[in-house]
Amino acid sequence: MTFNAELLDRAKRHPEKQKNPDRPMGRKPEWIRVKAPTGKVYGETKNLVHGLKLNTVCEEAGCPNIGECWEKKHATMMIMGEICTRACSFCNIATGKPNELDKMEPLRVGVAVEKLGLKHVVITSVDRDDLEDGGAEHFVKTIAAIRFKSPETTIEILTPDFKKKQGAVDEVAKARPDVFNHNLETVPRLYPTIRPGARYFTSLRLLERVKEVDPSIFTKSGIMVGLGETKEEIGQLMDDLREADVDFITIGQYLQPTPKHAAVEKFWIPEEFEQLEKMARSKGFLMVSASPLTRSSYHAGDDFERLRKARAEKLKA
Repeated sequence: MTFNAELLDRAKRHPEKQKNPDRPMGRKPEWIRVKAPTGKVYGETKNLVHGLKLNTVCEEAGCPNIGECWEKKHATMMIMGEICTRACSFCNIATGKPNELDKMEPLRVGVAVEKLGLKHVVITSVDRDDLEDGGAEHFVKTIAAIRFKSPETTIEILTPDFKKKQGAVDEVAKARPDVFNHNLETVPRLYPTIRPGARYFTSLRLLERVKEVDPSIFTKSGIMVGLGETKEEIGQLMDDLREADVDFITIGQYLQPTPKHAAVEKFWIPEEFEQLEKMARSKGFLMVSASPLTRSSYHAGDDFERLRKARAEKLKA
């Protein structure tokens, strides 16, 4: 498939964006380019995921790190289907009317985690505003299935905001995932254009609520840069996350999936990511991951071990 044909194919996934004007897609700088996915283990991971009829955010969101991660059998499962009810201007996941929930999906996820031999797994989902609980029960069942099939595996979840569904956050937190991640994605000023279906303070409140339900759960959130935000706005966002007692922040470069998506306003250079990391550490986060290719689940297992160590050292102090 040619590059232009691939972009056209991606664009068909986003009917709500077809009226948008085409936005230029500039050439990626040297530090953001990655090799095309290859390798024997990559192929084995792909065959296992597809054989169990599972979706992954690695594929659906067009993650640049898929080759590296799948070669290590680190696939991030995406539950509740492959169609999202929202239409964020940065996201490559298909939008529209989702299918009914697959009741056997949690068990298949558990089987995949067992067969991949994962020490740490990340489970995310599409937004399901059509469901009464936003998909909270499905997350709980998936956590339970992983614990049944692979009891030693630590579990990280990356959830939607559940659209203020009463009790949804509490229900998922009570299932006691090891890490509860919910991404703010960007600074509040940009929400109307970048994340129009969400509310900044709803997301902050979700993260705060997790700690109220169970203070032992690590909380995590991530943002993209390159959408027009300023360092001052990022600093305020960091303060807001620390006020909500969030332990871990990830910061990565936004990459434009198609000409119909939000344009990249700036490619932040590696030195600027180092500055953001220093800023975040100075504000008291237990863990910070900031680099052009950082994504929510990138190196999540290694980061989790560092997170546990950082908490233990803090408690000793």
